[in-house]
Amino acid sequence: MVRYMTQKNKIMSESQLNYTISNRLIAPEFNYLKRLLQYRLERYLRLEGGISKPALPTLDAWSLEVPPKIKSARLSEDEITVLLLAICPHVKSNLIDTVVHNTLESTGDFPMIGGVRGKNFRGFLPTGETALFLVAGENHEKRKEVLSFFNADHFFAKHHILWLDDSPNNEPAMSAKLICSEDYVDLFISGQIKKPSFSMKFPAQIIETALNWDDLVLNKEAQTQIEELQVWINHRHILMNDWGMHKKLKPGYRVLFHGPPGTGKTLTASLLGKYTNKEVYRIDLSMVVSKFIGETEKNLANLLARAEKTENILFFDECDALFAKRTNVRDAHDKYANQEVSYLLQRIEAYKGLVILATNLKSNIDEAFLRRFQSIIHFPLPKPAERLQLWQKAFPAAVKLQRDVDLAKNAQNYELSGAEIMNVVQYACLSALAVNEEIISQEYIINGIQREFQKTGRIMR
Repeated sequence: MVRYMTQKNKIMSESQLNYTISNRLIAPEFNYLKRLLQYRLERYLRLEGGISKPALPTLDAWSLEVPPKIKSARLSEDEITVLLLAICPHVKSNLIDTVVHNTLESTGDFPMIGGVRGKNFRGFLPTGETALFLVAGENHEKRKEVLSFFNADHFFAKHHILWLDDSPNNEPAMSAKLICSEDYVDLFISGQIKKPSFSMKFPAQIIETALNWDDLVLNKEAQTQIEELQVWINHRHILMNDWGMHKKLKPGYRVLFHGPPGTGKTLTASLLGKYTNKEVYRIDLSMVVSKFIGETEKNLANLLARAEKTENILFFDECDALFAKRTNVRDAHDKYANQEVSYLLQRIEAYKGLVILATNLKSNIDEAFLRRFQSIIHFPLPKPAERLQLWQKAFPAAVKLQRDVDLAKNAQNYELSGAEIMNVVQYACLSALAVNEEIISQEYIINGIQREFQKTGRIMR
């Protein structure tokens, strides 16, 4: 509850109030909010000669960039008012404080209007109580209607537009802060959503690649399955909406990439994003998984809420940390761990975009989750013919290979992944640069292969 300490005994005239709020003409939607708040305060204080209840300006008359989803939702005047109230601190941070300061006749608390102060932001932050007072006043039937705006099945909650923060210490729910999602604040202010930056609230980073599909070498079966993913991304809206399959299919698409390290799982995810105009977010699982009960679920829910606005691609690399097999219940910890996995399965299933999980061992993934994948793609170690393609594509055009270099023989004799081949090529190129040469010898290549074998304890024959 916000406490007001400096009030004037006299109500300012309308012209004085306008001047105090802003030296320039206030936007129509915020002028409406200002006048509505003044109207509610005057009605509550039973002041004579006050203003009449203002009319909400049409959305097309707003100075803010009203998102198309909001325009097409046919929200009521009261719903739009609550939404405007949630946006207000981000655009007109001193508006509510100014109106209240110049309307109240006495100092002290004013519980009816609610509101809190932030840690850094010292202005008025509206709460559920503020929404009740502004929209319903003392009308109890209307207050019940406003309460419904924060139900889980309301338009606001379904589209993660606005909600009430958790109330501390079991205080009344409506005393919690009224929050508008960062994405919708961006949309209202600039008309576009800013890319979420890497943080504890969004532990994911965009991965990109300068390579093309021609640079990726996979077996025929894997290539076919990857093409199917592209078809789903490009035509999912037709399938789900135009063809009405949203009634029969769950939203989104879940796929498992499994296979040894260095076989192209991350590169494939990056290329899918590049050629479907989607950003690929690689999830930092070390920041998602928490030892504290309930924190892992909360972290994942926050991440998905930010990501699903644009339906970008989520890439869980080494996903075993999150989606490992459930254990037999021996103690309370095991019981909670199993509940955590169950929650993660359900939450991922509700994501509307493409979710890619990658693991080195398919056997590590919980079997119940495997059944929920639309596609499981194996990335095996490349065979000799595929290794030859990788060798041929790997060397830069600026270097030459000595006559003793036999790429076909190297591909046949040495079982290496694509990433290992690139490591060998890098070593060979650096070896040539060290002696100011632009020619790669077989010796450089063999030395590089030897180093890769030593990393994994393999014996080179």
